[in-house]
Amino acid sequence: MKKIKIGIIGCGRVSEHYKKLLLSKKITNYIVLAVCDINLNKAKLLSSHFKCDYYNSINKMLKNTNFDLIFLLTPSGYHYKQAKYIISKKINVLIEKPTAFFPNEIKKISTLAKKNQVIACTAYQNRFNPAVQFLKKNIDNGNFGKIVSSSVRLRWCRYNAYYNDEWHGTWKMDGGVINQQAIHHIDCISWILGPINKVCSIATKRLNKLEAEDTLVSIVEFKNKSLGTIEATTAARPRDFEASISIVGEKGIIEIGGIGLNKIEKCEFVKGNKNFAYIKKKYSENIENGYGNSHIILINKIIKNILNKKIASPVPVETTIKTCEFVNALYKSNEINKWVKVGGNNLSKQLGK
Repeated sequence: MKKIKIGIIGCGRVSEHYKKLLLSKKITNYIVLAVCDINLNKAKLLSSHFKCDYYNSINKMLKNTNFDLIFLLTPSGYHYKQAKYIISKKINVLIEKPTAFFPNEIKKISTLAKKNQVIACTAYQNRFNPAVQFLKKNIDNGNFGKIVSSSVRLRWCRYNAYYNDEWHGTWKMDGGVINQQAIHHIDCISWILGPINKVCSIATKRLNKLEAEDTLVSIVEFKNKSLGTIEATTAARPRDFEASISIVGEKGIIEIGGIGLNKIEKCEFVKGNKNFAYIKKKYSENIENGYGNSHIILINKIIKNILNKKIASPVPVETTIKTCEFVNALYKSNEINKWVKVGGNNLSKQLGK
């Protein structure tokens, strides 16, 4: 069978995860032709695992090789311009989260991808976790009835060494826990429960030394008038403890947890014969770390669509606009110390600066 030609741009921390996945044989029908990083030593090291070319210039890499798909794994602040450049070359792209810092940037990426007839996908892989899929399906089917409240909790550990590189935790290139770690879980709650009306947030640097926040807590009001909370920190010690979403509805209650939204922890319905032991066993999975297992599902879907000449993204970038608006409102609320409506021109004044 034909193999799609992959290029990797960005050979830092997250590229190690992609390397393991690609070499695990759980992803099929591909060949890595080249990798790129401004640090040529990093690019050379990663290339040694794939026996491929390596570059320190995106322009040269894309000029010298024809690719079907690029994994864009660079620091977050580069995503917008680099994604547009890749798409302008009519190459499909998987963008590590976040898609970009601002909603209008994501809209431009989406418009350009449609114009150039390519796939533009964001790596919000947790949407494909079995536990998240179960929750989404049952919410959409009305099995939990009117939603009363919800909660997102992220209690992860990042020691200060994590922030000692040139970009993690900076406003210009990253943001803090909300835009880097908890964004996966914010994306899931927004994707599952729908539009958010307004938020009220407070953030702090509790243990780590960084420009942005290592801890944020927020109250959330959804458009359906249900209430929610967000508690996110990278100051948990000594390890990652929890990444969970819980939802209370008139017909039942559910909590998905583990360290990466990978386990059904609670699930009860007012009526019906749903068996919790069965649900827990079928929809829970073991994972090694917070990345989880679902990058495999996501990447295989993209490869299949490219091979079938189907321009369809498993996570279309335009579906991440609401997540981006949510993040910006969380930050702006903390900046002005007030409730903030989600959407419109309610953007962070610090992010990207």
